[in-house]
Amino acid sequence: GGVDGWSDVDAGIPAVTVVVPDGDAAKTLQQAERVATDLSLHALSRHDVVVTVGGGAVSDLGGFVAASYLRGIAVVHLPTTLVGQVDAAIGGKTGVNLATGKNLFGAFHQPLAVLCDDDFLATLPPREVANGYGEVAKCCLLRQRPAASLAAVGVSALIHDAIALKADIVSADEKEGGARALLNYGHTLAHAIEALAIDGAELDIRHGEAVAIGLMFAARLAEALGRINRAAVENHRATLEFFGLSGELPERLSVDGLLDTMARDKKAHHDFTFVLDGVNGPEVVSGVPREVIYEQLLAAGGVK
Repeated sequence: GGVDGWSDVDAGIPAVTVVVPDGDAAKTLQQAERVATDLSLHALSRHDVVVTVGGGAVSDLGGFVAASYLRGIAVVHLPTTLVGQVDAAIGGKTGVNLATGKNLFGAFHQPLAVLCDDDFLATLPPREVANGYGEVAKCCLLRQRPAASLAAVGVSALIHDAIALKADIVSADEKEGGARALLNYGHTLAHAIEALAIDGAELDIRHGEAVAIGLMFAARLAEALGRINRAAVENHRATLEFFGLSGELPERLSVDGLLDTMARDKKAHHDFTFVLDGVNGPEVVSGVPREVIYEQLLAAGGVK
């Protein structure tokens, strides 16, 4: 369940509706326990199916409950936000947040289907659309599309392409051993910024906005390491601009705080690993020197 009014989605089968809080408030172990208890009170069996209707937080929570309830029942996602359609609902990553960070408690559980309807996007406030555009911009950069070509392709086609790209990569690499890691482009710094927001710093930032900042930072980092030239950095900026995203670091973020958070990112394997652009396009680069990251964070507006 999601916002009131969505609960009248007719699945054509007898249904029980469970409404959960909005956004990250849904992504807690308490909510997972509450929803699972509700399912058991209604005697859902292994032959039943969970259908999530809502944004990425709802599919993350609903997928996690489906993965765990009776050790796993089927789930279908009906994402109603752009970020849900292009990212959260595809790929089978489910989970909730812990006090120490986002998405630290979860499971891989592939949905039976993900049903994306463009009509939902007309109901979103502009900032929620921008939230999803961060992932679409990422996919354009992974596909190495020149920013100048985007207008001719059109936003709707780029959204569909982003969904196809993620589905293709995830089908080939479900548990993130290889190609799937490329989908973390821009996410190393993005996750650190989001974690700072969780730890109580008053940061009003959405996932897509954080990803845009991470993409811009990864481009500057790649340039500093001699992997790409200034024109490639400008292409990143122009791509973000096409989607109305800025990519600028929020003011007065602690460089040490960001570095410490990145060092304990669950995908970091305890050294600094980034997806960085290069002559062959973006690839996973391990062992990025801490001092280069430090310098670039300062250059981007971080504070000592």
